[in-house]
Amino acid sequence: MQRRDLLAGLGGLLTLSSPGLHAQPQVSRMLVGATPGGGTDIVARALAQELSQRIGRQFIVDNRPGAAGNIAAQAVAKAAPDGATLLLSYTSHVINPSLYDKLPFDTVRDFTPIAGVASLPGILVAHPSLPANTLPELIALAKRQPGKLNIAIAGLGSSNHLAGEMLKVEAGGLQITSVPYKGTGPALQEVLAGQIELVISGVASVQQFIKAGKVKALAVTSAQRVAEFPQVPTVAETLPGFDFSSWYGLFGPAGMDAAETRKLALAVQAALQSPSMQERFRHEGLIAMARGQAEFGAFVQSEIPRWAKIVAATGAKAE
Repeated sequence: MQRRDLLAGLGGLLTLSSPGLHAQPQVSRMLVGATPGGGTDIVARALAQELSQRIGRQFIVDNRPGAAGNIAAQAVAKAAPDGATLLLSYTSHVINPSLYDKLPFDTVRDFTPIAGVASLPGILVAHPSLPANTLPELIALAKRQPGKLNIAIAGLGSSNHLAGEMLKVEAGGLQITSVPYKGTGPALQEVLAGQIELVISGVASVQQFIKAGKVKALAVTSAQRVAEFPQVPTVAETLPGFDFSSWYGLFGPAGMDAAETRKLALAVQAALQSPSMQERFRHEGLIAMARGQAEFGAFVQSEIPRWAKIVAATGAKAE
């Protein structure tokens, strides 16, 4: 063997075995800590399709629901930092540190923030049989019948749970029972079936049922009305200052290679600017976040104390 061939071979071995350097994955799994059909799943599948086209390898959505997203997050925190295992997470990622006494990972140190993807206003909807067509009418009904109404939630401590709890607090301490389910999909199905009166759901999950008349929209949780349902007032129009939206972002395990992270971040930003993705987001009621790696990392850290105050104010507890 020629000396230069030997050196080239040794160089290749060193490249593959050096800390922090990894061979390019052939397939990337995007773990989602929620059930299929909900807002998080919709965002993940749209993004996976775009990234598969832009990066030249397949991105597969892997649903790992349970424990408010902690099951999926733990799997990613323990994965090799080679880009083969990613996390499409949501607001619960920053709620859980104050909701759980102990987590099997550190929300900041054990993850590489890659990019913010989207935010999603919630809509408070009711089964058509509910004798209230507006938020003020709902508040009046709940005060006349304390403890009689129920609201389905996508797990204890989820963003829609905390939004509902804050609504009850700010409306004067409404006695509406929160009933937890494993994800937005199952929670919404209970309302569609008439087993539960209320749910706060993302636009993406519920809009088809609003348009079909299977549920009625009472109010949106964001500060502004949403483009898809401009006739639906905000909660803030009844309870000034109320503003709750979910968000979605892409993470990897801690220690990811900087070049791989940057490639993923740029691909996400390009995907969010594509006409097809923008149209998909508009249709689903999603708002592109367009936060790069550094900005998204700072945003995640700022969200942890913000939601800690809300958890404390509502007295929410983990399952």
